[in-house]
Amino acid sequence: MDMTKREKAIQKAFKERMDETELLNCMRCGFCLPACPTYIETGFDETQSPRGRIALMKAVHDGLISPDDDVERSLNLCLGCRACEPVCPAGVQYGHLLEEARDIFNEYNRHSLPVKTVRKTVFEGVFPHQNRMEKTIGLLSFYQRSGLQKAVRKIGFMKLFPENLRQMEKVLPEVPSRKEMKNRPMKLPANTNQVKSKVAFFSGCLMDTMFMETNDATLKLLQKAGCEIVIPEGQNCCGALHGHSGEKDKAMELAKKNIDAFEDTGADYIIVNAGGCGAFLIDYGHLLKDDPEYADRAKAFAGKMKDISEILYELDFHQQVPLSIKNQTITYQDSCHLRNVMKTFLAPRALITAIKGAEFKEMDKADSCCGSAGIYNIIEPEMSMRILDHKMEKVVETKAHTIVTANPGCLLQMKLGIEREGLSDRVRAVHIVDLLLEACN
Repeated sequence: MDMTKREKAIQKAFKERMDETELLNCMRCGFCLPACPTYIETGFDETQSPRGRIALMKAVHDGLISPDDDVERSLNLCLGCRACEPVCPAGVQYGHLLEEARDIFNEYNRHSLPVKTVRKTVFEGVFPHQNRMEKTIGLLSFYQRSGLQKAVRKIGFMKLFPENLRQMEKVLPEVPSRKEMKNRPMKLPANTNQVKSKVAFFSGCLMDTMFMETNDATLKLLQKAGCEIVIPEGQNCCGALHGHSGEKDKAMELAKKNIDAFEDTGADYIIVNAGGCGAFLIDYGHLLKDDPEYADRAKAFAGKMKDISEILYELDFHQQVPLSIKNQTITYQDSCHLRNVMKTFLAPRALITAIKGAEFKEMDKADSCCGSAGIYNIIEPEMSMRILDHKMEKVVETKAHTIVTANPGCLLQMKLGIEREGLSDRVRAVHIVDLLLEACN
């Protein structure tokens, strides 16, 4: 087996950095196979399954195969939904193995100049800096409000882009102006006679810009539930996009800044309303396990993480606040990371079923990935759309008027699915907190 200099370096890094014990924990039993979207969509290709990918990682680690383009392709086609973890009898932490392997490949990657430029712009230039994120989303606001969006559509400029990007442009929410994004509170009181809990709110980067209305709704619900809220000013992007894309060092840097921002708030819990962010935040203990200064602090931080639906459920919000809505059939699409990593799936369903006038219809395979997976729907559009189209078949079977999600990526993906199926005149997709606030009024 002849290996290039690059492949030898990757194999050496696998040997030094991959957790061999975790690799050996996989018993090859196959319980993960029915839970893996890419295994199913590729016609049961073992190299596109969790146990197959672990076998490839172990073979590279042991020097049995070269870490060639086929191995890297298998790892990159994985959605990272982690649906394999809850069904694994050995408790293999597949997500941790995947992120480490991707980080190694990225370290020795041969990205073209355009790809390097895009990655540097996104991972270093925009997401780690909230003011730059606000400027970027501010440009999108100008595009939507100035008439430019209508002009671009009218002249057919969007036809130059792939179909999924054209459809995605149609379903983007109307974003706030930069002035509106700047006018954010740092503390909010409870709207009840008794404070039931003091919470710190993780506002996020995209959530506090593109999805600012959902963040506002989250704060209002927390106040109604009796929470005193603090919103730390020094917080930044959670680092999930970096961690999932082989930018581990940058993810660790962002994690440390968030820990610094939150640990002196005196909050009982840290609340998040985005499943993808929450899963990465709760994994800070693993991410920083080898850092002597932050290892214990990261564990303490992760121990306070709670999804908005979980805190509302625990505070009996659905029993104490009247919730009603005009007759609607509602279904729920799980956020993979919220369900598989944060283990939150009963609370959102309990909150929805408490709404008078709502008929809840459980979707078949609601716990399977919708194909969004961060930026997966942009970099792997073919696989993403195949998964989405099958997901929409399950949605149609429920005859629901409203699809509820708990993650911004899932929300946009479901809106995209509605657009692709031509259902926009009778089906909508909303974040759970927006639905609950609507039901309060």
